[in-house]
Amino acid sequence: MIAHRDGSRTLNAYRRDDPDECALSAKLTAGEAEALIDALMPAHHSSSLLSTTDLGLVAERIELSAQSHWNGRVLGETRMRTETGASIVAVLRRAGAIPSPTPDFRLAGGDTLIVIGTREGVEAAAAILGRE
Repeated sequence: MIAHRDGSRTLNAYRRDDPDECALSAKLTAGEAEALIDALMPAHHSSSLLSTTDLGLVAERIELSAQSHWNGRVLGETRMRTETGASIVAVLRRAGAIPSPTPDFRLAGGDTLIVIGTREGVEAAAAILGRE
């Protein structure tokens, strides 16, 4: 499930024999997305799991374009946490996921950054990362 910045949701399913090939892609209404989330994460889920919305936080995927100013630069140069209060908690690359990237982690065009923070902080992070 992809949560887009505009509030819409897209559900994608990938082929088991070729995980790079999308077999299904469907846009969901807010009600459909909520029903799917309720089905996958019932209210009786583990109390040790945190719901970011209960804490006033959001988590979003932000794609770094190949034309980005940050393509090829290290994460620390963005001053993301200092400037926005938001944190990049993981980077998704074709080769896999990189959890908790360090300040010396080199960004690359096509990376998808998992950013967590307040709504305002994540929006500011998206503006910084969108710089060309």
